[in-house]
Amino acid sequence: MTARLAGIAARAGVSEATVSRVLNGRPGVAAGTRTAVLAALDALGYPHPVRERRRGGALVGLVMPELDNPVFPALAQAVGAALARQGCTPVLATQAQEGAAEDGLTAMLVERGVAGLIIVSGQHADTTADPGRYARLRAQGVPFVLVDGFAPEVDAPFVSPDDRAAVRLAVTHLVALGHRRVGLAVGPRRFVPVVRKTEAFLDAVGELLGQPRREAEELIVQSLFTLEGGEAAASALLDAGCTAVVCASDMMALGAVRAVRRRGLDVPRDVSVVGYDDSPLMAFTDPPLTTVRKPVAAMGQAAVRTLLEEIAGTPAARGELVFLPELVVRGSTAAARGA
Repeated sequence: MTARLAGIAARAGVSEATVSRVLNGRPGVAAGTRTAVLAALDALGYPHPVRERRRGGALVGLVMPELDNPVFPALAQAVGAALARQGCTPVLATQAQEGAAEDGLTAMLVERGVAGLIIVSGQHADTTADPGRYARLRAQGVPFVLVDGFAPEVDAPFVSPDDRAAVRLAVTHLVALGHRRVGLAVGPRRFVPVVRKTEAFLDAVGELLGQPRREAEELIVQSLFTLEGGEAAASALLDAGCTAVVCASDMMALGAVRAVRRRGLDVPRDVSVVGYDDSPLMAFTDPPLTTVRKPVAAMGQAAVRTLLEEIAGTPAARGELVFLPELVVRGSTAAARGA
């Protein structure tokens, strides 16, 4: 065995310890180094280790921000189902409030021997975060795919919904219903999806309503991606005279409905509300929520397919796979009064 390791190491130009890590499927080996060792195995006539020959049974880490928002469990289910079809097992880790940070979770999963990682709405979506964490992760030889958010300086495949198209669909729908004062309730500006939604909103109301950019900016309220955040944002937009509110998540939209009702007004008779995600049960809220459906199933399948290509040693295309959303019209939007 020692002679075999020495021969492989000499052929690949690496240490025997590195060869051992590759043969035993351990983390901490750069992708290029792993490829060199596998090429040496081929040249010397040795079989690839089972872990490299089969993806079946591999553990895949799935890092989520939290599970309170129903869209995240839905995405986790889509990813889990896609992995199961390939014989892989997901290991779910979440960043609960006051809980572990992304770096700690990824380190824990790598230590436990996951074959790869899918990271959803992580630090890659935060324009103020250090992207160097992903270079360090790649240097360990861990394949990963990043979902929701795009950082062009990060060497990784990305999977995202078309946030710009989502907002345009919502604004176009509301303008067609006769609304002329439309507001946008979003999360903190530092996040890539928020930047995209904001820019799309300004473009849409400028084009469809002829609204000056400075005036439109006054109808954008940043808050939290929560029910309470949506309520606070919608309250400010109602004060500004909005008859319709586009929300960056379904949870925010439910908060907006509550804000309208607390003023003795009705949704949709007095104020129309549009959500985003089409989370489970949104068809059964009161009123049923008009929302832009996030292509969760397609995104989950694409993330798994891309990651498995990376694990198999066939690097997926860098850049961003973008999936189109769909407007789902229900009972929370109606024609503006007097329209």
